[in-house]
Amino acid sequence: MNAVHLRSAEKALSVGTWLIVSGAMLYSVLTVTPLMAKHTAPEWAWTAPILPLVVDAAVVIVVKLDDVLARLGGHGGRWPIVLRWMTGLMTLALNTADSALKNDLVGMAVHSVSPLLLIVTAETGLAYRRAIAKAVAALDAQRKAEREEREEAARERAERARAEAREEREHAATLAREQREHEASLVREQAEREERRRREEREARERAEAAEREVRERREREREQREHERLTRERQARERAEAEQRERRAAVERERRERDEQAARERSALLDRGPAAGKLPEDEARRIVATACESGLSVRQAAELCGWSVGWVSHRYGEHRGPDAGQLAIASG
Repeated sequence: MNAVHLRSAEKALSVGTWLIVSGAMLYSVLTVTPLMAKHTAPEWAWTAPILPLVVDAAVVIVVKLDDVLARLGGHGGRWPIVLRWMTGLMTLALNTADSALKNDLVGMAVHSVSPLLLIVTAETGLAYRRAIAKAVAALDAQRKAEREEREEAARERAERARAEAREEREHAATLAREQREHEASLVREQAEREERRRREEREARERAEAAEREVRERREREREQREHERLTRERQARERAEAEQRERRAAVERERRERDEQAARERSALLDRGPAAGKLPEDEARRIVATACESGLSVRQAAELCGWSVGWVSHRYGEHRGPDAGQLAIASG
């Protein structure tokens, strides 16, 4: 039996159970309501259907919860059993009470069919549901075991495939590593030959460069020696020229100092003579005016020294200093 058959059987059981429950409830309401109306006060006769509906609602609760618990594989304990049998017995008592009061055995038998069928259906349906739940659990366990076996077999196949692939990769890696090592050895040999060739060429080039550098250094030393000799000769000539120039400047400086000293003595002699007693000769007066102008004396003082007029001295100051300076000298005089 597969899952489709189990679901079909469970559906048939559920439909049949609810048909029996619905019929029993309807029959119970129709049977018990007149009895309750007879045993209820006239003003409360409208409440006659309430009791059968309450009992039937308890029956529905019991059947539904038993269905749920059976599907979940659980057990409600003693109280669901008490409620189930109590509702069944109450339904049986209510349905057969009217016939029992009339001592009608046939009526009691007829009205007990529906409650007894409801009780037995509820118990049987519960048993069927538990059996179906157990069968479903067993089928699920079997399927789970088969699935686990398939998964285990798939894992083993995958592991073997991975092992084979790993071996192939390792073999390929080994071949590739050997190939790389061989190629690397060839490359190293080639590199060593190239390095040896480059080293020989470098040594030959270095020897040639050393020889060329030696020749260049020798030429450079010779050129530096010639340059040093030339610079030495030029320095000696420059030193002689500088010495001669210093001697000439010293001689010129001595001559200038001598002239300055002579001029200073002459100026001092001219200026120290004091005011002239009379008008001195023009040449001597001109020398005195020139010396006074160079010494910064005023025109009046120069006139007193030479005995000439202030106007004439001013003109001489103007000759020495220029026209503008002569006018300023006259103004200051």
